Amino acid sequence: MSGANWSTEIPFAITVCDTDGIILEMNHKSQSTFAADGGAELIGTNVLDCHPEPSRTQLCGMLATQERNVYTIEKNGVKKLIYQTPWYENGEYRGFVELSLEIPLDMPHFVRAPK
Repeated sequence: MSGANWSTEIPFAITVCDTDGIILEMNHKSQSTFAADGGAELIGTNVLDCHPEPSRTQLCGMLATQERNVYTIEKNGVKKLIYQTPWYENGEYRGFVELSLEIPLDMPHFVRAPK
């Protein structure tokens, strides 16, 4: 990959925060997704300040317990898969990563049988 930051231009939002909720990184899609809230200027701010209740309390709990959260949302006719999971460095808990991927409203689902 020649040292390039592969996540910069990938077509889904990646937002990374530390254990206190301070936003460390946002790729281009994340910055554009949250442009109305400040976009790249959100880096260095607390992700908790971006969430109203009850989401704020839930996120505080996730940061404390390191439990992932996965769900889908629909807004303005766009459906997204939200995947929030802890990240680690050398086995040490370092914070959370949120992936936000646009998905089709109707999407095939396959159940694969074990071989």
